[in-house]
Amino acid sequence: MIRKNTLVLIAAGGSAAMLLGAWGFQHLGGMAPCKMCIWQRYPHGAAVVIGALALALPRVNLLPLLGALAALTTAVIGVFHAGVELKWWEGPTSCTSGDIGGLSTQELMDQIMSAPLVRCDEIPWEMFGLSMAGWNAVISGGLMLVWLAAWRAGR
Repeated sequence: MIRKNTLVLIAAGGSAAMLLGAWGFQHLGGMAPCKMCIWQRYPHGAAVVIGALALALPRVNLLPLLGALAALTTAVIGVFHAGVELKWWEGPTSCTSGDIGGLSTQELMDQIMSAPLVRCDEIPWEMFGLSMAGWNAVISGGLMLVWLAAWRAGR
C-alpha cells in the first residue's frame, strides 16, 4: 500500500506541475490566459499549499479532503470552460461573444472596445481533441482521486 505522504506528494506535485505548465504556455509559449484559465489556477495553488500543510501536519487527516476539494473545484471549472469552448453553453459575458444581430453600430463598437484581449470561448491549443481546459478537467479529476487515496491511507 502506498503511504499517505507519497500520495500527498503526487497530488500536490501534480497541481504544481499543472501550474508550471500553464505558466510555461503563458510566458514561454506566448499564450495569454483568458479569465476562466486564471480561475482554474487558483485551486491548483491551494492544492500545493494544502499539500505542504499535509506533509508538515501528517496527523491532520482533513487536509487531503481539502486537497480533493481543490482538485474537484478546478476540474469542474475546466469542464465548464471546455463546454464554453465547444459552444455547449454560454460562458461569462465578460470573456465570451454573444449574438450581435440586434446591435446598433454604436453598441457593436462599444462591445468591440470593451472585449477582453483573450476570449474564453475560443480554443487556443488542443491535443488529442481536448483543449487545455479539457486536459485540466481530466488531470484534475485524477488528482482528486489521488487526494482521496491519501485521505483513506491516513485513516
